[in-house]
Amino acid sequence: MFVSRKSKDFSLRKVRIAGFEIKWFIIISLIIITGCVLGAFPTGMVGAFLFLMVFGELLNQTGNITPFVKTFLGGGAIVCIFVGAAIVYWHLVPTDIVENCSTFMKGAGFLDFYIAALITGSILGMNRKLLIRAAIRYLPCIVGAVVVALAGVAAVGYLFGMSAGESIAYIGMPIMGGGMGAGAVPIAKVFESALSIPSETILSRLVPAVALGNAFAIVCGGLLNRLGEACPSLTGNGSLMRSDDPSLKEEKKEPKDRSVESYAKGVIVSTSFYAFGCLVAFLIKKLGLDIHPYAWMIIGVALAKSFNLIPEEYEENASLWYSFVSKNWTAALMLGIGMAYTDMGQIIDAFNLQYIVLVLVTVLGAVLGSALIGRVVGFYPIEAAITAGLCMANMGGTGDVAVLMASKRMKLMPFAQISSRLGGAVIILLASFLVPVFFG
Repeated sequence: MFVSRKSKDFSLRKVRIAGFEIKWFIIISLIIITGCVLGAFPTGMVGAFLFLMVFGELLNQTGNITPFVKTFLGGGAIVCIFVGAAIVYWHLVPTDIVENCSTFMKGAGFLDFYIAALITGSILGMNRKLLIRAAIRYLPCIVGAVVVALAGVAAVGYLFGMSAGESIAYIGMPIMGGGMGAGAVPIAKVFESALSIPSETILSRLVPAVALGNAFAIVCGGLLNRLGEACPSLTGNGSLMRSDDPSLKEEKKEPKDRSVESYAKGVIVSTSFYAFGCLVAFLIKKLGLDIHPYAWMIIGVALAKSFNLIPEEYEENASLWYSFVSKNWTAALMLGIGMAYTDMGQIIDAFNLQYIVLVLVTVLGAVLGSALIGRVVGFYPIEAAITAGLCMANMGGTGDVAVLMASKRMKLMPFAQISSRLGGAVIILLASFLVPVFFG
């Protein structure tokens, strides 16, 4: 008995959260909690970053060791997001803490900073030939996801007594539209111009579908990862393209330079590409085309990689920075997404059996359509389903991070962003044609 206790104590001392031993993590947590209760917690970046990193890591590790959650629901990602949403919904922390974290995520641009690092580092770290071949075959997977998802929700909606147009317009298209700002909001504007109904009224019907679809997409990400572990032939374990060509294999190269300066250069490279995306978006908007900066950033980085415009040294710097960000800040981002972007009330309000079934059918249709087409064009079905399927059905950039975190495939961020941004634009264009047909 004595030996057993000593063994348990020893194993407990080995546990670390956010890299800290338990006793030090508790001390840091008590400082944060006391500061929050007394109203003495710092504001701005310092307070938000500390709160999100410490409690994000705690929730992430909790989710990753909870049996059912880690196996079927995506582990730490879904725990961070939904606990974060619950914190706001049930007012579990002071309002000023919530507002500060929301400002950090939105106004201060932490989400943009994170995604810029992931997109730039993951593309510049890819095999050049693989990037070119995969990009050409990706659009058919998006089309497959959209067609099967919309056909599925129309068919099942008909069984519930809904018209095909109503099911597609109010559930299918907002889910497949790339989130809120780039999806549901412009789709509501399309409805407004076609039906002469205020966009706010339309949006109240679209938002629950987007929120619930995002939740299902995260869960499906964890389930697809589990399926890949059970059926290895269906997955490339993060590699999208199936090929026996050795020149298309991903190579794990150790960076030649891991100095502090190399991380600084990685920050500059990634944020410069984001600034490039914002500049192009600004200029293109003058011509009447409103396309998200992420899309132009992806195009810019992909072209730079394809034509070897960036020296290898800077590619390695960006890839090294991407590795640091994805390893150390993902849990903080997940908690921030839950607090700043996820409305628990909207998800709760949407919970009736008919609505849940139709949303689930849409998400599963996206998975099935993209997986089938992906296999035909030479992709691994699970990676195709995650990127061209789930990342069409989630809530844009925030949903991409959550789905890829749940499926443990963060390196697929560039393809996920193509789905969210360019795929979402396709849905808006589709809505412009279909809404007058269905409701005109």
